[in-house]
Amino acid sequence: MPDHTPHPWETGRPADASRTPGTRRLWLAGALALAVVTACVTALTMNSGPSRTAAAPRTTGAPTDDGPGLLSFASPPTGGTPDRTARSGMSAATSPGGTLSPAAQRPSAPPSPAPSPGGRSTKPARTRTSVRSLNYPDRYWHISGDLVRLDPVRTPADRRAATFTVVKGLANSGCHSFVTADGDYLRHRNFLLRAEHDDGTALFRQDATFCARRSSLGGATMLESVNYPGRFLRHQNFQLKLAPYEDTELYRADSAFLLVDGLG
Repeated sequence: MPDHTPHPWETGRPADASRTPGTRRLWLAGALALAVVTACVTALTMNSGPSRTAAAPRTTGAPTDDGPGLLSFASPPTGGTPDRTARSGMSAATSPGGTLSPAAQRPSAPPSPAPSPGGRSTKPARTRTSVRSLNYPDRYWHISGDLVRLDPVRTPADRRAATFTVVKGLANSGCHSFVTADGDYLRHRNFLLRAEHDDGTALFRQDATFCARRSSLGGATMLESVNYPGRFLRHQNFQLKLAPYEDTELYRADSAFLLVDGLG
């Protein structure tokens, strides 16, 4: 049977006025707050103490290949100074100071339009050679009269007249002279290339000496006069002549020759 507590109006007795209304609820709330504070203080005290099981430090061993784009680092040598170059990410050609190492320093080509000096001939001394035009591949240096022209070669006589012996330069052993089948030399006179007999003069030796330079076209060769530096042999109207260098495609093509095996 349900418990029924009689109210004052049922018993006829006055209410207890000595207790403030809601006191029981205030006591319950205070007890709850005290329990929460006690729990927080206990937790803080435990966390502030020294940890018995400290986490082991994380080591970074050799990097794993987890996918593209990862950087790999060289391990420092044992017993020595760590390799700062590897750790800083500089390439092997770069020194720690930020400058290129001597092995990586390469001088760039000068911006001069003329080929650089010091080129080497593609043929050794005393080689039977024919000289073919690069932009007219069916035409060769060919003696016509006493002049040298750029002509097609069709007959055995043409092949003989288009074949020369390359020897050390008469005026410069580092350069070259061209000897015809009749024993004459190719020389420039009045800036035209011609075949003449050696007269034994210093002027002839210089006129008959040409230095090979590397052409920028197709691995061909340019031939520079030893006594007129900056002038190269070129063909113009199929006549071989000595002309000053011009920074044009036409000049570079007309002055580019291929030294091939002798035709005759």
